[in-house]
Amino acid sequence: MRELVETVVVDAPPQQVWAALTDWTRQGEWMLLTDVEVTGGDPHAVGGRLAARTGLPVRGRRLGVLDTMVITEWDPPRRAVVQHTGRIVRGPGTFEVAPQGAGSLLTWTEQLWLPFGPLGQLGWPLVKPAAVAGIRLSLHRFADFARRYTGRTAR
Repeated sequence: MRELVETVVVDAPPQQVWAALTDWTRQGEWMLLTDVEVTGGDPHAVGGRLAARTGLPVRGRRLGVLDTMVITEWDPPRRAVVQHTGRIVRGPGTFEVAPQGAGSLLTWTEQLWLPFGPLGQLGWPLVKPAAVAGIRLSLHRFADFARRYTGRTAR
């Protein structure tokens, strides 16, 4: 298992950051090359199911990796844990929101169970820099998204 931990300071109160973070179907507005849909259950409770497709847009759809998830912990506005259950992306992902000054600190942790056995272990050092760069860029985009977040659906 490999772990990635990234943080970003958001100039917004924790409740607003939490609401923006868990507006799952709008994650594509800040998460790099990703679209998310709710696939079952309550998306704001343990047992809710989500599916994210990360990849390049081709003919109105994302061509890439399908990341299915189940919410396993739900403690608003502080912590949510999803279990990635896909073929490629597996392991727990944790979002934690904490007050920091007049704003908030968002910590994103991914504990990844690498696919493809020994090949995955060997390939991780090559893939990790791109994964970290994508998460960091997404978190910076999220900070702006959360700061402006009102809960309205984008048009």
